[in-house]
Amino acid sequence: MRKIACLVGTLTTVALAMYALAGDTAKKPAEPKRNTAADVPKEVSLPVARREVRMLDDIYKLAIVLITQKYVHNETDFPAGAAAVQWFDAIGKRGWHKVRLIDVSGEPADEGNLPQDEFEKLAVKLLRQGKSYVERVEKRGGKRFYRAATPVPVVLPKCVMCHDNYKNVKPGQPVGALVYTIPLRSPAPKQKQQK
Repeated sequence: MRKIACLVGTLTTVALAMYALAGDTAKKPAEPKRNTAADVPKEVSLPVARREVRMLDDIYKLAIVLITQKYVHNETDFPAGAAAVQWFDAIGKRGWHKVRLIDVSGEPADEGNLPQDEFEKLAVKLLRQGKSYVERVEKRGGKRFYRAATPVPVVLPKCVMCHDNYKNVKPGQPVGALVYTIPLRSPAPKQKQQK
């Protein structure tokens, strides 16, 4: 358990450093190294948000597979999915982006993994139909957010050890999804044309 916590801590530090570096640098001069979410602009452009999701998705999925391969050996070991849920919660509480692990299989290990809002329900439907990426921009409380969902398939035989219901899942079929929410910068107001 201590090894998993250490690995998750290290991976979180790497992910946060990469997240800080993914800012929109094309329009502003380089800034000093930042260490906390409070130091990084909360809102980014849509292209940067898309890039961040792709990067974070790779980091998170690689970490979950690595944890499963190295530290999960029997049913009593702490599952990587449970570690990921705690990891994602901690990242959100620190002021970074929001990411949730949701169920796509219809048989969640925990009721908290059920899709909760319209976007998550749509993402589940589209991912079950074979989409590999679902995205949209939403407005909430006068602010814009980039929402994206990516599939989580069964990639290791060990996944079935904790999730017996995945035994008959076809290769590549998603059983879960990672859902991201990233605040977007508001677009510049349109200039009125003068006559």
